[in-house]
Amino acid sequence: MVKALVIYHSQEFGNTAAMAKAVADGLREAGCEVDLFNTNDGRFDMTRFPQYDCVAFGSPDYYSYIAGGLKMFMDDHYIFDVRKGLKGLRDKPYSLFCSHGGGGRVKEAMPRVFNRIGRQVGELVSCLRAPDEQALTRCKVLGKELAQIVLR
Repeated sequence: MVKALVIYHSQEFGNTAAMAKAVADGLREAGCEVDLFNTNDGRFDMTRFPQYDCVAFGSPDYYSYIAGGLKMFMDDHYIFDVRKGLKGLRDKPYSLFCSHGGGGRVKEAMPRVFNRIGRQVGELVSCLRAPDEQALTRCKVLGKELAQIVLR
């Protein structure tokens, strides 16, 4: 079975969490086993990352950048990749989604931050404040697009 990780940060309003659940639904509908991880709940154990075939990253816009928990994930990724030589950290297909309260410039930073993971699949899904049905549908489609790449 193909394993997918949806790692995101969500706290105050739950907007990014709603998007993450929609991405996970799309992945599941396409046939993936999915784990959701909210960086607001703690630090992701990087030694678990190699077990996943693909990953979706979601962040709110914090000062035109990603949330600190996701930045910490990428810092850990760098340490385990470059310094510790853990295999299976790169060459994963990944997708991106974000929520914002107005500026939305995080969508410019996300592709640069996560490109070390592998190859981006689909267009970044962005939504202003709480995701409406259209945004949630786009997230679900994004999950299906990501799954199709690894299920081929």
